Amino acid sequence: MRWTRFEHEGAAVYGIVEEDTVEAVEGTPFGEHRRTGVRHPLAGITWLPPVVPPTFYCVGLNYAEHVLMEAKLRGKEPVLPDKPDVGYRAPSALIGHQAPIVLPPDATERVEYEGELACVVGRTAKRLTRDDALACLLGFTIGNDVSERSWQARDRTLWRAKNTDTFKPMGPWIETSFDLDAALTRVRVNGRQAIEFRTTRMIFGVIDYLVEITRYITLQPGDILWMGTEGHADPIRAGDTVDVEITGIGTLSNPVIAAED
Repeated sequence: MRWTRFEHEGAAVYGIVEEDTVEAVEGTPFGEHRRTGVRHPLAGITWLPPVVPPTFYCVGLNYAEHVLMEAKLRGKEPVLPDKPDVGYRAPSALIGHQAPIVLPPDATERVEYEGELACVVGRTAKRLTRDDALACLLGFTIGNDVSERSWQARDRTLWRAKNTDTFKPMGPWIETSFDLDAALTRVRVNGRQAIEFRTTRMIFGVIDYLVEITRYITLQPGDILWMGTEGHADPIRAGDTVDVEITGIGTLSNPVIAAED
């Protein structure tokens, strides 16, 4: 099943995607819900992030090639993480499929994409084990962790480099039936493939992180966890379109525009 959120009669509603239509749903995928029978063509809807998370968890430096390439560019020795390490992002930065990534007027030319697998928690979870960890998930979606690298290098925290408005596209939907082991992640800029990697080629996998987080923190329905990226991205500029595809889920597509002065 594919769950999404979209604008319907001026409000945000959940829907179930089937072929080229979406059926509006009363309620949410995290509790009671009812199918309404009201369908809309996908081509005509305004997509929203498929969930607004209570907590937005993220993973950094979780693919070895990404760590090695970034260290080389900085002239430093690479240091691979020796344990799952979790960070946070701002839910206010989230936008949906087809919504524009807006480049601030003072951003440098070092704004880059990062195509990521995103896990969506479906139920309250604490002290998960390796055997039951995946059962807490509703499903998976796609994220683009847009990053302003000059700000990332200068600021003491990542408050604007990672969390500027529109810097976290996510969608287009939550896929509840997904073969993680078979998945490939591909990023295309203006139709040209820039990066491809096996989605599971992580230093620490989804289960590792779910077990580690729930040793200390209770996961809530709707929480999301972005799993990091592979490779080295090229800068994006106004006029570009960035597509992040994960096989078995779909494609998240967003144009890039410059902010109005």
